[in-house]
Amino acid sequence: MKISARSRYGTRLMLALALACDKGPVFLKDIARKEDISEKYLSQIIIPLRTQGLVNSFRGAHGGYSLAKAPGEITVREIVEILEGGLTLIDNLQDDNSLQPASVSIVRQLWDETGNSIIKALDSVTLETLVKRYNDKNAKSVFMYNI
Repeated sequence: MKISARSRYGTRLMLALALACDKGPVFLKDIARKEDISEKYLSQIIIPLRTQGLVNSFRGAHGGYSLAKAPGEITVREIVEILEGGLTLIDNLQDDNSLQPASVSIVRQLWDETGNSIIKALDSVTLETLVKRYNDKNAKSVFMYNI
């Protein structure tokens, strides 16, 4: 399984908004520059996140984007599902076809279990979790450079 650039960049975009949560709206161009991601690409990614209620947009000189919910209320699963159009490892197979060999249902069960584990893992991580990890990593980096 491969997570698309859309989901990887979208998660970074949402993390950037979470990091600026108390500072007000952020311009997309500032996030693009800091994250080294095309502003045009971010402008495409943010549309479904806004449409689905994870991001607010503001017009004007003090405009930009901000999270529509607290960072602890947004999971990585939500972000990925919105940007990928769902989270399935395999296409649905017909369970009721009695002509299928037993291996089909056994292997399908494996993929279902794997998919459920991935969903559970993504659901357990919120933007708040990522902000904490980011801050912890930066604190360690600063400390190491001061030695």
